[in-house]
Amino acid sequence: MVRFFRSGNVASRVFDRQLLSPRPGAAVNTIRQFYENLVPSYTIYDIDCPDYSFRKFTDDGKYLVAFSRNHQDLIVYRPIWLTYSCTEECDSHDLPPKAKKFDSFFKQLYSIPLASSNEYICKDFFLYMECHQFGLFATSTAQSNDSTATEGAIHGVPSIEKITFYLVRLEDGVILDEKAFCNDFINLAHSIGAYLYEDLLCIVSLRYQTIHILQIRDSGNLVEVRRIGAFCREDDELFLHSHVQSGYGGSFLPGIKQRLLSYIFRKTWNEVPDQTLRVQHLKKKFYFHFQDYVDLIIWKVQFLDRHHLFIKFGSVDGGVSRSTDQNLAFFAVYNMETTDIVSLYQNSSEELYSLFEQFYDHFHANPQDSSHGKFISSHSNDIHALDQLRTIKNKASSSSQFVKKMMASLPYTCQSQSPSPYFDLSLFS
Repeated sequence: MVRFFRSGNVASRVFDRQLLSPRPGAAVNTIRQFYENLVPSYTIYDIDCPDYSFRKFTDDGKYLVAFSRNHQDLIVYRPIWLTYSCTEECDSHDLPPKAKKFDSFFKQLYSIPLASSNEYICKDFFLYMECHQFGLFATSTAQSNDSTATEGAIHGVPSIEKITFYLVRLEDGVILDEKAFCNDFINLAHSIGAYLYEDLLCIVSLRYQTIHILQIRDSGNLVEVRRIGAFCREDDELFLHSHVQSGYGGSFLPGIKQRLLSYIFRKTWNEVPDQTLRVQHLKKKFYFHFQDYVDLIIWKVQFLDRHHLFIKFGSVDGGVSRSTDQNLAFFAVYNMETTDIVSLYQNSSEELYSLFEQFYDHFHANPQDSSHGKFISSHSNDIHALDQLRTIKNKASSSSQFVKKMMASLPYTCQSQSPSPYFDLSLFS
């Protein structure tokens, strides 16, 4: 196989691009290779910069998102791109005074108010829909830890009076739609409580243990298409009310919890083929821990694809705390179409870790329409990253503790990894 030498000269690379066409499907990768010739080598300090809280660039690099210091306004910038250059080793004296001004590199597109007087923009929350250049933002009131008991709410989970999600068209700052949750708790820190996959948005209510599935239409509307929690199918509530006697005063377990218990029961049942030993095995493995299973709550959810969710279950304490390494947790793969739990793993499972090591990219569920997300380096697509992971594993004093530590990051937070070419290990290893 003939391999072409990649020149270190930009002009030569541009000339080669005119003569050689990339292989089918490799156009984006060929463009990313140009970053080998455009490596940041100089830092300018003491920039005359606006007093804003800067969040991040969008994955395609078209917008820089920022918030005002009072967390009331959204400010969006557009990069001006290459502005100054040096022929030799760069020195601060060679640059004009305008090079130390923020406005020389970024152009402000707009500033719009998002939050009201008693609400604040969550500065850690931002999701980007690349195909339509939509941005999803969140505002909330102050958190209350002394919330009153409400029917259906989980005891021990704090409450927020109002949480609002805004869908904004980043091109011109038009607010297309909004979705509000009242007296609820959604973990907005680092976008943990929401996951975006193609045009589907998953929002997890910790307080009411409900998974809201919304679809983002091309028009910019947020439409709730499914709700998983107390009920799993659209007609479950109607069926239940039509078949339960009016005098029944008890309560039912939530639908998602029933699916979980059913899966654990069937799995435990099938582990022992002998009928006599099976009963004792069920008592030891299922009924003895029955209340522990009932007390499990949903911590975090992500999409694996358009039909499957990856759900993390654990204790109430672990659901609201930042450190979950040592807490017992379970991971379930849930099919939204059949409403069945397909598989279940404990957070110390070697089988789950093996899947994590071999198929890491599937846990990130990068949508097919993302032109950059598929190039994120990981230990399942890069030999250097895999060697590094296995070195860390071999140095660990306890294999089970290492597995728990690695599984603590699952399910992955949406858009938590940058697809920048400078982090691509195939270009810069």
